[in-house]
Amino acid sequence: MTYTYFRPQHQDITEEMWTQIDRILEENKDTPGAVTQVLRQCQEVVGWLPRELMDYIAWILNVPACNVFGIATFYSLFSLQPKGKHVIKACTGTACYVKGIKEVLGRLEQVYGLKDGDTTEDRKFTLESLRCVGACGLAPAMLIDNKTYGTVTPEKVLNILKEYE
Repeated sequence: MTYTYFRPQHQDITEEMWTQIDRILEENKDTPGAVTQVLRQCQEVVGWLPRELMDYIAWILNVPACNVFGIATFYSLFSLQPKGKHVIKACTGTACYVKGIKEVLGRLEQVYGLKDGDTTEDRKFTLESLRCVGACGLAPAMLIDNKTYGTVTPEKVLNILKEYE
C-alpha cells in the first residue's frame, strides 16, 4: 500500500525513497515494537532521519511521534542530521592518540572545516570520532566508508580524501 497523499515533502527524499519507505512501513505496521527496526531501515534508505520522516513513521505505525523521536535520539546509531556521502571515522583510542590522530584531525578541520560530528556543506564528508577501531598496530587509524587506513599522517589524510572527491 502507498500513502502518497499523506507523504510530507522533504528535499532529501526522492520518490524512489518514498516507495522503499512505504514498503518498509507496510511490512512492519502490524508488528508491535517495530519502531527501532523501521527507523534503522529508513535511515539506510535516506541516509539520516529528517523530522518529517519520523512524523510520517509515527503516523503510519500509529505510535506517538515522541516515542519515535525518543528512540531516534537515544541510540547513537541514528542520525538526525544529514551525513556526507563518505563517512570518515577517526580512532581516538590511546594508541592512535599517542601516534598523532590529533594532528590528523587538526588538518581535517583546517582544510575541510570538519570537527567531530560535522558534515561538509557539499555533503561529501562527515567526520566521526570513535574510541577504538581495533587497529592499534596501524595507529593512527581511520575508516572511510568502512575501509581501514593506517599510519595516517596530516599529509596522508589529504591524499586519501582526494580518492573520494
